[in-house]
Amino acid sequence: MKLYFPKTINQANFLPRQAADSIPFSTQKLPEILNHFSVKPNSIEAKIMKQTIGECEVPSIKGEVKFCATSLEYLIEFSVSRLGRQVQVHSTEVVNEGTKQVYRIAQNGVEKIGDKSVICHKQNYVYAVFYCHEVNATRAYSVSLAASDGTKAKAVAVCHTDTRFWSPQHLAFQVLKVKPGTVPVCHFLPNGNLIWVTSS
Repeated sequence: MKLYFPKTINQANFLPRQAADSIPFSTQKLPEILNHFSVKPNSIEAKIMKQTIGECEVPSIKGEVKFCATSLEYLIEFSVSRLGRQVQVHSTEVVNEGTKQVYRIAQNGVEKIGDKSVICHKQNYVYAVFYCHEVNATRAYSVSLAASDGTKAKAVAVCHTDTRFWSPQHLAFQVLKVKPGTVPVCHFLPNGNLIWVTSS
């Protein structure tokens, strides 16, 4: 199968919790945030920041618990609050990111890593912000891949088995040409995203 793992371009680091807490994170306070970081209000960076905050403010869908973590401490606390203290974290590891390659799944290369998980997507922002969510009826797998040029990758695959409450405009339904709730939707996590699962 031909896969493309985009190059990780967002290298923003976490702020310490105390620093993150001292800066507002709300669309109502956007002018104050932009001023704090010396970002021009009509710049592309300002639009991206507004979009990230806006996505964090959208209410959860049915069967989802979500949280935007603005510090490493908040990221860990949210994941542990949903899964308990015995957790493991996984991420996709690709050597040649940013190039489309033909991959095959290695023999015995699919391992189920969890039925209950918290998935955290790194957002575009001036400092590290992760959009974390726990979604009902989700299974996670670690998949060993080998590219046609011999490079190897270990990817995290996530399968959502109940998509009834997803927006019909979701990209997955457009690509697969299906309706919400009709089939499981599976995808690989990009580099820089994290999945927390209960450890056995």
